Amino acid sequence: MDSASILPTEYRQKLPAKRLYRFIKRAFDIVCSLIAIVLLSPFFLIIALCIKLNDKGPAIFSHNRIGKNGRTFKLYKFRSMVTNAEKLIEQFTPEQMEEFKKNFKLENDPRITKVGKFLRKTSLDELPQLFNILKGDMSIVGPRPVTEEETLIFGSYRDLMLSVRPGLTGYWAAYGRGDTTGYRRRRAMEVYYVKYCSIWLDIKIIFKTVATVLKGKGSV
Repeated sequence: MDSASILPTEYRQKLPAKRLYRFIKRAFDIVCSLIAIVLLSPFFLIIALCIKLNDKGPAIFSHNRIGKNGRTFKLYKFRSMVTNAEKLIEQFTPEQMEEFKKNFKLENDPRITKVGKFLRKTSLDELPQLFNILKGDMSIVGPRPVTEEETLIFGSYRDLMLSVRPGLTGYWAAYGRGDTTGYRRRRAMEVYYVKYCSIWLDIKIIFKTVATVLKGKGSV
């Protein structure tokens, strides 16, 4: 079955224009990610060194995420948590566990290192995702990359959400970030982007993301 046939009628009617948009978007992703990787390579080395000096272990962390058309890929990030972060989940208090299951993260996560807090606040931990963009796993702008478990919360919107590449930044990341309460609110913002994405909206999101990060507002 054609993947487009499972999308809402309104969305399918826009597919011809969307194809041109996706072509331009992919070309933009390749050029920008390649330039950014070359220019930022010295900062990659500095950040990696700081991580290893603060907490022994690998500087890069990878995690399975669900991409376009439900394909699983390895998402890269600078490690912002201690090396035994997964085991520490077992030590969460009941309140922490409830928050973690509801939002898939903690407001005050005890697993985050000192360097990790800075990386998350400035979004520098996301920089390795430039390689995901270059590979075609992700785009510069799109919905946040999610785990298989998170896709279950999409409900009837699952196929729509997975019809595009996830992004380094996006509508929720730029306008909501960590200050937007409730996963349903986040889902609504992500669905809005997928339905109405365009070159102009992508440009607005990129500029808004830069402004949001510079203000140090929230963390994803």
